[in-house]
Parts: sequence; C-alpha cells; structure tokens
Amino acid sequence: MIDRRTLLLASMAAFLPAKTFARQSSPSPKTFDYGPAKLDIYAPDGAKGLPVVFFVHGGAWEFGKRSQVGAKPAFLLANGFCFVSIDYRMLPRADVATQAGDVEKAYAYVRANIAQHGGDPSRIVGMGHSAGCHLIALTGMRGGLLGVAALILDDTRAYDLAALSKNGGMVRAYARVFSDPAQWAALSPVSYVDGRQHPPTFIAYSRAPGRGEDSKAFAERLRATGTKVTLFDGSAYTHMSIDRDFGEDGDALTTAALAFLKATVG
Repeated sequence: MIDRRTLLLASMAAFLPAKTFARQSSPSPKTFDYGPAKLDIYAPDGAKGLPVVFFVHGGAWEFGKRSQVGAKPAFLLANGFCFVSIDYRMLPRADVATQAGDVEKAYAYVRANIAQHGGDPSRIVGMGHSAGCHLIALTGMRGGLLGVAALILDDTRAYDLAALSKNGGMVRAYARVFSDPAQWAALSPVSYVDGRQHPPTFIAYSRAPGRGEDSKAFAERLRATGTKVTLFDGSAYTHMSIDRDFGEDGDALTTAALAFLKATVG
C-alpha cells in the first residue's frame, strides 16, 4: 500500500501540466570520461540551473550499461530536469567496494561540471535500480554523494546484508556478490543510518520476493532518524518493469516519483 505521503504527492502530480506524460523523441547525450568509466549527460538546449537526476543502472553488479535508460531521459527533460547516466566497472573486474567508489567519482565529476550543461549542482538527486539502487543507497547514506539533494531507491534487497542472510535471502546473485561476511557491514547502507538526518528518500519496491519487507524495514530505520521517507508499493511491477516503465505514459511509479522530485528539488 502506498503511504499517506506518497498519496499526497501523487495527487499533486495530477495537477502538473499535460506535457508530463507527453511522449518525447529520445534525446542524444553528451558523453564524458570521469576516470574509471564514462557517463552520459542529457540536457535540454539552452538549459540553465535545472535540477539533475543522476542515475546508476542495475545488472546484479556484473553487467548492464549506461545506455539502458528507457524513457527516463526524454521524460525528465520534458519536465525540466537534466539527466545523467553512468557506467561503472563490473564484477569480476571490480568488487562492490570499488563500484561504490566509481559512483562517488562520477557524482563528484557531475557536481563539478554540470553547471556548464545547464544543471544546478546544488539540486542533484541520486537514483538507482537494483544493483544501482544498492550503490546509490550505500554511497548516499555514507556521505559519499556530497550535497546530494535527495535519493530515489528503486528495488533492492541489499540494504542490510546481515539481516538478508539471517532471513534466508542471501541466495543467487546476492550469495555470489556478497560471499564474504566480513564485508557485509561496510557494504550495507543500513550501517550508515545513524542519528543524523539523511536526504529525503523515495523507496520503491516490486513484487519480487522479499523486496517489500526489506524496503519497509530500511524505510523505518531512516524515519527513526527524522529523515523524510516516501515508500512506494510497487507490487504491481516485476523487478524489471519497475525500472523499464519509468517515464512511460500513465505509469504510477513515474507519477509518484515526479511529485517527489518536484517537492524536493523543484
């Protein structure tokens, strides 16, 4: 069930201009090398001072690429945002700790350079799906995304790896990727949820096994710090469609996430 805050934000989105779900042609990005890998910046012509969505793709920490963004760039540009999608080094070439470092390097590059592409470095929202969701949560919670304005976390179970193992969820990709229990604390976003408030956080979960329970538990830990949390019940989605459908006409998650973006970064 969508919580009260999400319902309010979704209601607000109903009053947004009709262009919100207008289908747009896919824009072309400008590609840059940030050191370990490359990233794509999508920005409207003549943009100046726009909020930015910084996206990290999924792929079980082993595959995926920055071009797998679907309708996100066109939709977000049409609604007054710049959009950035990054590559990061994959397993087995780089472990998860290294991947998190790549995300932080890419974010630092964007924060230092986005103004010249029309973005506002003080209004960057970190967003990720699946493995990318874990990496955004990890880097965002531990303070690696300096000045990040908000976070959009889209469908992972890897918020608390020790609890995941205890609950029987350390299987398949999780068991392969997080095979060393000595690393679980350092790689768990929940380890960095302490007494301080974190940026406003939107957490979405699909109907894939365990996603709802783990997302709700993480949301409650965040709320206990005073952090503003929006929890989206995405049980109508599969693990793949909750990412793939973002930006498509009439998509419920898109409506709720856009309202969250407008409320946090304008």
